[in-house]
Amino acid sequence: MRNIAAFGSLLLLSTALTAPAALAQTASDAPEPAAETQPVEPVEEEIEISGPGAPPAAADIVVIGRNIPNAIRRTPEVISVLSTEDIARTGEGDIAGALKRITGLSVVGGRFVYVRGLGERYSLALLNGLPLPSPEPLRRVVPLDIFPTDVIASSLVQKSYSVNYPGEFGGGVVNLTTKSMPDEAYLTIGGSLAFDTETTGELGYTYYGSDTDWTGFDDGTRDIPAGLAEAMNSGKLIVIGPNFSEEQVKGFTASLVNAPTTLIQRNNDVPVNGSLNVSAGKSWDIGASRFGVIAAAGWDNSWQTKGGLQQLAGGVAIGDDGTEVLKPDQDFRFLSTENRIVVNGLLGLGLEFGEHELRWTNLYIRDTIKEARIQSGTDQINVGEDLLNIGNTAWFERQLIDTQLVGEFDWDPVSLDIRATYANSQRESPYERTISYRFNSVANDFVNDLRSNGEYARIAFSDLSDNVYAGSADLAYELPTERAITASGGLSYYKNDRSAERRDFRYTPLDALPFLVTQQRPDYLLSDYNVYTWDIVLTDVSSAAGVAAYEADLEVFGVYGQLEAELVPTLRLQAGVRFEDGLQSVTPIDLFGLGGADIVSTKVENIYWLPAATLTWNFAEDMQFRLHASKTIARPQFRELAPQQYLDTETDRTFFGNQFLTDSELLNAEARYEWYFDRDQRLSLAGFYKKIDRPIEAVAFEQGGTFFTTFANAPEATLVGGEIEVQKYVPLADFVGGDFFAARRLVLIGNYTFTDSDIKVGPNDTTIPIGSGGMPVPATNLFTDGSRLTGQSRHLANLQIGLENEDRLSQQTLMLTYASRRVTNRGPSGQPDLIEEPGLRLDFVAREGISLWGTEMELKFEARNLTGENYEEFQTLNGSRIDTNTYDLGRVFSLGLGVTF
Repeated sequence: MRNIAAFGSLLLLSTALTAPAALAQTASDAPEPAAETQPVEPVEEEIEISGPGAPPAAADIVVIGRNIPNAIRRTPEVISVLSTEDIARTGEGDIAGALKRITGLSVVGGRFVYVRGLGERYSLALLNGLPLPSPEPLRRVVPLDIFPTDVIASSLVQKSYSVNYPGEFGGGVVNLTTKSMPDEAYLTIGGSLAFDTETTGELGYTYYGSDTDWTGFDDGTRDIPAGLAEAMNSGKLIVIGPNFSEEQVKGFTASLVNAPTTLIQRNNDVPVNGSLNVSAGKSWDIGASRFGVIAAAGWDNSWQTKGGLQQLAGGVAIGDDGTEVLKPDQDFRFLSTENRIVVNGLLGLGLEFGEHELRWTNLYIRDTIKEARIQSGTDQINVGEDLLNIGNTAWFERQLIDTQLVGEFDWDPVSLDIRATYANSQRESPYERTISYRFNSVANDFVNDLRSNGEYARIAFSDLSDNVYAGSADLAYELPTERAITASGGLSYYKNDRSAERRDFRYTPLDALPFLVTQQRPDYLLSDYNVYTWDIVLTDVSSAAGVAAYEADLEVFGVYGQLEAELVPTLRLQAGVRFEDGLQSVTPIDLFGLGGADIVSTKVENIYWLPAATLTWNFAEDMQFRLHASKTIARPQFRELAPQQYLDTETDRTFFGNQFLTDSELLNAEARYEWYFDRDQRLSLAGFYKKIDRPIEAVAFEQGGTFFTTFANAPEATLVGGEIEVQKYVPLADFVGGDFFAARRLVLIGNYTFTDSDIKVGPNDTTIPIGSGGMPVPATNLFTDGSRLTGQSRHLANLQIGLENEDRLSQQTLMLTYASRRVTNRGPSGQPDLIEEPGLRLDFVAREGISLWGTEMELKFEARNLTGENYEEFQTLNGSRIDTNTYDLGRVFSLGLGVTF
């Protein structure tokens, strides 16, 4: 099937999904009402959705028939839609925050969407129906917090699989639609200021960096010096010897920017958070056609200080009462301050002619984090009882550039959608510095000799680049039959390639440093003077952390056929099958020719036939029942396959890939009852089941005093659950008198999801972990039968209670979000699993339209985390507790103002 790659030249660019043409009939081509049914008045709903699963291809939906108009009801599959109004009501600044309000969805780390308790690996994120590359080294899934809500028109979440989507569909797909052609010309300017009770005006840390850090762009200060860059590209290990002389290595060492990237400073008055955004749009009629332009730009500058505990238990100990307990062998208190700057821009061009539409969308997002962190505590594994002080400075640049071209053509009864995209994401992390001092009781001071486990200085440079080429063609034909039958099919091509490199260096003196030098502060200790006077040199330790570089590639060719038919007037069936041929490879690069067990390429090649069917029974005028079954897959992510160490600063945890992972296969089933008792008002009940063959789980282990996370295939897992959702509007004029309530209504939106999962491990089951040389070992060494899947909360609940004026902008909304405990990692060395407790969070958002100087404006007030919920990740055993990563989260209050001309 490798010959299929030739289709790439035909398609130009690729995608692993399908277009809305296959589903265009679901709303506008709905079956006519039965003769005895009383018709309802036509109603228009504006919902802007692009891509597979979109109710129709056009932005305006006109539904005529006996059913109460509802786009969610009309689609053959189970979907949830966040419209522009829904997003605005939540007041969230990025789309990840808005999505956590949807039934069955939780957002982990504020960035990655978990659908029905399944990790982000089981969720597919698309933009306008097209795939995106990820700027995250650990994941192939794009983090949704990089998408400001200002550039998103709507978000569609589909939880039941249909074959017009890629086969990597475990929990669901999130399809983001950017704003399209405007109905009328507009210019909107807005801004906000925010106050964080744990951060703003409080003690934090920072370092200078460069003059332009506030923009999210470095001014060149952090560029790798030319001589060192040339040496790094030479393919030679940078150590003193036959490759490089002592003077050369000293020159590399002294060329690094020192004090601006090394010296951590107290910041006793951390600034407020601020944001600015502007958007504009205009359309022109050109004969019978219409041409439109939309542009948007934004800048957001926020600060967050985290202070708490980071502990590690080296093993299980025996307590005073003789029971097994956990004791912290590493016990640190830490305080870190992150300055996050997000810059974004959107340019969209659209052309409508007849029933056809062309759209060209260009998106740019740059997300930069500048972090300064200090840890203080003990490391009995490596150092003993001596007090350590560890400083970290870092600069993480994430950038996404995406261009998309979409053509939607409708020649009733035939429709054709063609989509193509190229996208590039990058992540650069120059000058990651770590420096550790140990307390010396003789000197009554902290010292660093740069030679021991507790006294060192390190610097790292990492670079990742991801490219996605994607394209698809989808054809739908409405058969000329008495009953509505639509046949559709399509093909797609998707290629994702990645190159990643990380270089780690340690400062090493050729001879012992004078004691007075070891007491110097970091920028003096690593100064040019000391480099040349006391012979301090960089030592390349990249190969000690696995491979220093790797290349990865995923190529998928897909073909599908699908039929949607009205079997009888109240019974509809959508069924189809998808063929996918996928080849995934990860190739470690031996930069220095040292060889080793880690230099093993991974190649995963599989062909799948993926069927799916949904039966919808419209048994009452405003009620229906769905049954769904399908087969899908989940592939390992690049980083999970690459044997390279990577430090995740969010969890302060080191990850290491496993090149022996294989694909997971899922069987999915769902039954769902839906009652649409009024326009935009509904009640739904659902039960679902998933069986996962070879699920990939995060596994923790401890080695040399370092806490690692790796990955392994568990034998099997099952997930069962149910969910309930209700949305109701209550006109207050019916219950409360007075002008104030005359045009106001009560908004009640609530949902609850219960999921339970079990990993099944038998005595004869095996898995292949890292360090086994590729040989299977008993799965019971890593997994416990009956334990839950990582990332899965049993209980998820959301509640929105609000007031809104139906005549003008006036909304006040209380939002409660609850997620119960979930496993983040399997415990190392037989220890209990690591648990995260998200808890209960209460937010309040008020939006009010006001008139100033004859101009209409929007005033927005937000109060976040009013319950003061903190971040907690821990282990417990017989009453003992280890706080792996626990810190305080503040309450955030913001005030924003926007004006539209």
